[in-house]
Amino acid sequence: MNDTLIARRAFLGMAGAGAVGLTLIPLSAAATPQQVLAAIEKMVGTKAPTEGRVAITLPEIAENGGVVPFKCAVESPMTEADHVKAIHVFADGNPLPDVATYHLGPHNGRAEISFRVRLAKSQKLVAVAEMSDGKVFMASREIKVTLGGCGG
Repeated sequence: MNDTLIARRAFLGMAGAGAVGLTLIPLSAAATPQQVLAAIEKMVGTKAPTEGRVAITLPEIAENGGVVPFKCAVESPMTEADHVKAIHVFADGNPLPDVATYHLGPHNGRAEISFRVRLAKSQKLVAVAEMSDGKVFMASREIKVTLGGCGG
């Protein structure tokens, strides 16, 4: 047999075994509030986030957890001296707490992000804003995710 064909078959066999192995690794059903706090600390260090300046727009009830609209705005003049460096979003009900990170700067004009998030179940979303002066602000909102609009 051709050496290239043998190498290709060996590679495909190892890749297939790796894929099967990854499916056997259990993911926790949901991130815990402690895991969310650990993920926040990993992003912003030991700075304690304070409430304020961050506003989350999120429906109270989502009938389809696969496409939940999420919007976050941070009060900031977005100048060279005072701007939002990053907005991080976390969830305590999904398998992994990190949802998204957006890096911003004065060139953005406004500190505002929006996206659609996939949520596995009812949970709390947390938005953390890192400012150019080193301060960290946060906000959180609970959302109920129903199954087909019938509760759940």
